Amino acid sequence: MKKFAVLLVTLAITAGPLFAGEKEEKKEGERLENCGIVVKEIMDIPDNIPQDLIDKAECIIVYPSVLKAAFVIGGSFGRGAMTCRTGEHFTGPWSAPTMMALEGGSFGLQIGGQATDFVLLVMNTRGARAILSSKVKLGADASAAAGPKGRNAEAATDVTMRAEVLTYSRARGLFAGISLAGSTVRPDNGANEKLYGRKLEGKDIIFKGVVAVPPAGQKLVAYLNQKSPKNLSDPASLK
Repeated sequence: MKKFAVLLVTLAITAGPLFAGEKEEKKEGERLENCGIVVKEIMDIPDNIPQDLIDKAECIIVYPSVLKAAFVIGGSFGRGAMTCRTGEHFTGPWSAPTMMALEGGSFGLQIGGQATDFVLLVMNTRGARAILSSKVKLGADASAAAGPKGRNAEAATDVTMRAEVLTYSRARGLFAGISLAGSTVRPDNGANEKLYGRKLEGKDIIFKGVVAVPPAGQKLVAYLNQKSPKNLSDPASLK
């Protein structure tokens, strides 16, 4: 009986990390699936993100169901995913996603108590490479502006059109451009390890294609490849 008890304890000790790893992978997978749902819901609604801006974006970052409390209690942050067009000049199909973190800035009091979805369009190669290399403060390290709405971006201001990152939010069914100036975005390499099962940096996932699109990210990537298969930015801006 004593030997049997020792055996059970040993099994519990050895199996614990395995089950914990599976649980973490599942959590990141669910977050990635939610990113795909959010993007499709937002982009399928008329008069939201202009199609011509989507077609000129190098990357898209999605943070689903961010709560105000996440930025108030313990300095936590929102989590989501980023995918970019592949290739040296961002002209290929959309990449496998890298998990991302959003750390709160001045917008914390704007989003209220409801869960808020954020969608960020990265509009040039400088912004994309900066975000994938390190923590980037919006409005300082990368220019950012609240994204315009409508069927096209003709009414957008010069400030908006020059921004490296355009930001949008959806809360309580209301969709709008929102300023995220003062907040930071960065690759969440810890979450990448949980999702892919090994240590990976965001820039290697995007630029080197070291992993295939995981099952949880297939809805997100397939939808973007259908919605915006070609990069319509000025070719000179992609070099």
